[in-house]
Amino acid sequence: MEETCTFEQLTISRSLIERLKNSNITTPTPVQQQVIPHILNNENVLFQSETGTGKTLAYLLPLIQLFADSHIQDKKSKILVIAPTYELSSQIKSVIQSITDTKCTLCIGGTQIKRQVEALKEKPFIIVGNPARIVELIRLKKIKTESIKAVVLDEIDRLTSKEISHETATLLQLLPANKQTIGCSATVSKQTKQFIEKIINTTPQVIELPLEDVLKHRITHMAFYAERRDKIDTLRQILNAIQPKKAIIFTSRQDQVINITSKLQYKKILCEGLFAKADKKDRKTVIDHFKSGVCPILVTSDLASRGLDIPGITHIIQMDLPADADFFIHRAGRTARANTTGINIVIGDEYELQHFAQIEKKLGIIVYPKQLYKGKIVAPLD
Repeated sequence: MEETCTFEQLTISRSLIERLKNSNITTPTPVQQQVIPHILNNENVLFQSETGTGKTLAYLLPLIQLFADSHIQDKKSKILVIAPTYELSSQIKSVIQSITDTKCTLCIGGTQIKRQVEALKEKPFIIVGNPARIVELIRLKKIKTESIKAVVLDEIDRLTSKEISHETATLLQLLPANKQTIGCSATVSKQTKQFIEKIINTTPQVIELPLEDVLKHRITHMAFYAERRDKIDTLRQILNAIQPKKAIIFTSRQDQVINITSKLQYKKILCEGLFAKADKKDRKTVIDHFKSGVCPILVTSDLASRGLDIPGITHIIQMDLPADADFFIHRAGRTARANTTGINIVIGDEYELQHFAQIEKKLGIIVYPKQLYKGKIVAPLD
C-alpha cells in the first residue's frame, strides 16, 4: 500500500478522523494501513509490528467504525479488549476515550468487582480488562457473551504465555463462535499462532510488517561490566553521568525493584518503583508521575515493558538480561518511539555480557562497550 494512503482512503469515518486530528494524528502508520482493511472486512487478524508503530489504533478505529452504530441502535453489541496488565488496560481505555464518546468500562482484577458490575449496568460499548476478571464477570452473568461481536488480544504473546494461557483459552471458549478475533504484539511466536488457530478453529489473516529496524537504527546500545554486588553503585554513577530526562530501569526480580529504588533514593536520586503487587491506585500514581515528568526515573520489573506507550523516554537501563530475546526487545522498545532516538544500557556481569553478545548477533544490533571514568561515560581505556 502506498505511503501516501490517508484515513479517508481507508474509509475511516469523518467523525473519527476529526478526533484523530485533535490528537495531531493525520496520517495512518504502515501497520494501520495494512491492518484496518482486513478488520473492516470482518476478518480474524493476527498482526505483528514493532513497538511504537500504532497497533492500538490499528484495531480500535475499524472496530469502532464497524460496531458503534449498531451499539447505539440496540445497546447490545460489545467489543472486548484483553490486555495482560492494569497499566496497559488503562492506557488502552485512554486511547478509546480520545477517539470516541461511546461508553467504555475497565474490568481488571485486584480492584472491587462491585464497582465494575455497576459500571456494566450502563451498557458500555467497549470492555477493557484482563482474562481472569472478564471470565469471572461472564460466569456471574454480568457480561452477556451473545452480545460480544469482537475480541482483541493486545500483547497476545504475553496472554498466551504459560502463566496465563489457560485463562485466555477459557475466555475465548466462553465467547460466541462467530465473533471476530484480533491479536497483536511486537513479537508473535509460532506457538502463539498455533494457540489461536486451535482456539478459534480457523486460520487468521497473519500480517507481519517488515522490521523498521528501530533497535538497529534508532537505539544506541551500550554495555557496562559490573559484578552483581556492584551493580546498583554502577547504576548510580551512570545516572549521575547521563542525567536522563526520562529513564526506565528494568530488573527481572520483583524484590530488586524495592532494593534499587530505596538505594537510589538514599543517594538523593529522584525515582519511584512500580510494583506488580502494589495497590492499583499507587501504581497509577507512579505512572502518572513518570509520564508528567514529576519523577524522571521509573524502576520496575518486566511488568511495564509490555505495551506501555509513554512518550519522551530517553534511556532504558537493564540491570540484568532476560532469558528470552523477545523480552529484551520489549524492554528496549520503550525508547525511540514515534520516530525519536534513544539509548539502551545493559549493566551485566561476565555471564550476562556473554549472553548480550549472543543477543547482539541474533538481532543484528551493535553494542558499544562503555565504562565510567572520572564521572563520565567513555570507551574502554587501554
